[in-house]
Amino acid sequence: MAQVDDPRILLVEDTPSLARVYVQYLEKAALGAEHVETGRSALDIVRSRQPPLVLLDLNLPDMNGMDILRFIEEQQLPVAVVVITAHGSINVAVEAMQHGAYDFLVKPFNADRLIVTCKNALERMQLARIVETYRDDLARDRYYGFIGSSLAMQAVYRIIDSAAASKATAFISGESGTGKEVCAEAIHRRSPRRDRPFVAINCGAIPKDLMESELFGHVKGAFTGAVAEREGAAARADGGTLFLDEICEMEPGLQTKLLRFIQTGTYMKVGGSRLESVDIRILCATNRDPLEEVQEGRFREDLYYRLHVIPIHLPPLREREDDPIEIARHFLSEYAREEGKRFHRLDDEAARIVRTYAWPGNVRQLQNVIRQIVVLHDAEVVTPDMLPPPLGGPAAGTAAAGVETRPAARTAPSARRGACGPAGPAEDTRQAVKPLWQVEKEAIERAVAACDGNIPRAAALLEISASTIYRKKLAWDAEGRT
Repeated sequence: MAQVDDPRILLVEDTPSLARVYVQYLEKAALGAEHVETGRSALDIVRSRQPPLVLLDLNLPDMNGMDILRFIEEQQLPVAVVVITAHGSINVAVEAMQHGAYDFLVKPFNADRLIVTCKNALERMQLARIVETYRDDLARDRYYGFIGSSLAMQAVYRIIDSAAASKATAFISGESGTGKEVCAEAIHRRSPRRDRPFVAINCGAIPKDLMESELFGHVKGAFTGAVAEREGAAARADGGTLFLDEICEMEPGLQTKLLRFIQTGTYMKVGGSRLESVDIRILCATNRDPLEEVQEGRFREDLYYRLHVIPIHLPPLREREDDPIEIARHFLSEYAREEGKRFHRLDDEAARIVRTYAWPGNVRQLQNVIRQIVVLHDAEVVTPDMLPPPLGGPAAGTAAAGVETRPAARTAPSARRGACGPAGPAEDTRQAVKPLWQVEKEAIERAVAACDGNIPRAAALLEISASTIYRKKLAWDAEGRT
């Protein structure tokens, strides 16, 4: 049996002299071939390796070659078969074609006929694989928590497929609400670490004084309030994946320690004196432009290049073709079931508005809009008048055109009188005008209360980052502004 390093063609021929001639023909055309003399040997190779092309003699010492052809057909293997026999007849050719043979060669044949047939068969198999891959991509409208079949998301799915098996760091970027944590979880669930922990920490939601302890843990008495030893996220993620969300919010001093941790795989607890090691994969995400953060000196350049091994950019919802409608239908069905409502679809105009709106808050905003519709209404079909501003009502036309709209600010009559004219006394003016921080604080608190304490959801409705709310709350508490 002739052996080659990477044979693309399996030659099944029981006459050694003919086999040598055919192999020489193929080698001159730079086509690698492996030769076997029996049907059993051929079946073993087809089962284990599935070569793209089989040159199959029908008269074999241990079986009829047609049985091999039937096996390939029944198992739906991605293998092209060219039947070769000295006993050619119309009946044999028709039967071979009925069982999926690509072509039929009658002995004797010359080198050109063999080479052209083999090249055509291999090209056909390559095209079939491309088409099959394209079909698989189009069928993936669900992927580990993602919803959407747009070409932009198919590219993301393929990157996750390729990156999942590696230990290399992935750097996920994208606007707020595009699903960066969903992406990190998808990488983890596709990876060999899927049965180990997935630990996520938000670098923008944890006070900088506590961030090192949150990441690496601390020993008892390391600082005021450290009444017991505590494991950090790195230890909890041992063997699995550590996801650092909003990585650009991390303060510079801790960035240095994180870099050392990534390079060595070792760390020291706050207040500790013993090096500890873990085996983890690090994923990180940001809604900022990381290169701009590097250029502005807010993010270490060496840490950036250490983390930015596999970049994954999540497209905003406005660039995802019909995905907004798919996502809206999914949440409509889910929330209608939860709330016991009758909704099952959007009418054509409502679907058009959802499809064409700019969605500055991305998937999170769309999710909240559908939740609001289901909670406040009960019908079988979502109509445009049910869509909240700026999608529904008078602003719907502008919103549907993809223009971000906001309601015009309304000035209280007393404020107008006090600030813009002589009609009101000075006392009325002082009562009508509040400090800006207080107005901002009240707006944020109302949004958080409306979202049942869910700060990321409130941030999406306010069209700001969740970390902005966390920072402002910390600042208000520190300044005693209650």
